[in-house]
Amino acid sequence: MIEVKSAAVVIAVETPGNEAAVGALSFEEALAELERIVRALEGGQQKLEDAISAYERGAALRRHCESKLLEVEGRVAAIVESGGAVSLRPAD
Repeated sequence: MIEVKSAAVVIAVETPGNEAAVGALSFEEALAELERIVRALEGGQQKLEDAISAYERGAALRRHCESKLLEVEGRVAAIVESGGAVSLRPAD
């Protein structure tokens, strides 16, 4: 993994084997990292290659967050459909 340090922001750059590392993050961790990346990109102080790598990492984090949200949405829908009873079965 390569790290880019810019304006006191550390960004982990996406590498081929790093997708699994994104998958291990909690929703909150992924969202916080995504927010740091967005702020750094909006600052416009990165070199082009670093910005592209950060954008790629951000895209992977966005996909991960969306996946986590869909998972939770399914769980909530299962609870609502069961009349509010919480069960231990996984949502399909």
